[in-house]
Amino acid sequence: MHWESWSAFWDMGGRGFFVWGSYGVSFALIALELYFLYRTRKAVIRRLLRWRAARLEDTGEDA
Repeated sequence: MHWESWSAFWDMGGRGFFVWGSYGVSFALIALELYFLYRTRKAVIRRLLRWRAARLEDTGEDA
């Protein structure tokens, strides 16, 4: 597509608020999902390390 100016591009024929708002909401939700994935991954790794340490302690083995 071709727009006459940058303001016409951002306005998108009067629908710019909805278009750019949709992009913003999508970006925010994807960022939130990545944050929760990162946080969950850290928690799982922490739990696995605690489980491994407890298991090694029970069997008396060295890591």
